[in-house]
Amino acid sequence: MSTPTQAIVPPFTTDTAILKVRKAEDAWNTRNPEQVSLAYTPDSVWRNRTEFINGREEIVRFLLRKWQRELDYRLMKELWAFNAARVAVRFSYEFHDGSGQWYRAYGNENWEFDGRGLMLRRYASINDVLIKESDRRFHWPLGRRPDDHPGLSALGL
Repeated sequence: MSTPTQAIVPPFTTDTAILKVRKAEDAWNTRNPEQVSLAYTPDSVWRNRTEFINGREEIVRFLLRKWQRELDYRLMKELWAFNAARVAVRFSYEFHDGSGQWYRAYGNENWEFDGRGLMLRRYASINDVLIKESDRRFHWPLGRRPDDHPGLSALGL
């Protein structure tokens, strides 16, 4: 298995695909657009809901907007399937808006990587559900999800 300082590159194994998914989750939970963008090729292509995003500069702008609206964002990802250079994940995240309304988003992503382990393509389909604050399930401090926090399957999500 890869060490934390090694790039996780195709072809993926079960272990490296799981690690790639967790590294992506960890990066997104930093809510640092510049850091997140470095996991993508300079000309990466995204579809995120109804937006089409091209390249790192647009990724950074998109994520800045996203995390200005989606407050106290916490994300979990789980490996769904993989092959040599592609990974499919399911995910869920919780956030609230400026009025205090909480949401849980559910979705799937399809990823394709280059030989250096950078993401060439990201296609995301996402649905939001209104939840009460008391229905939240992601209760760790902002940042990386603790290793002992239950994942999506364990939470029945």
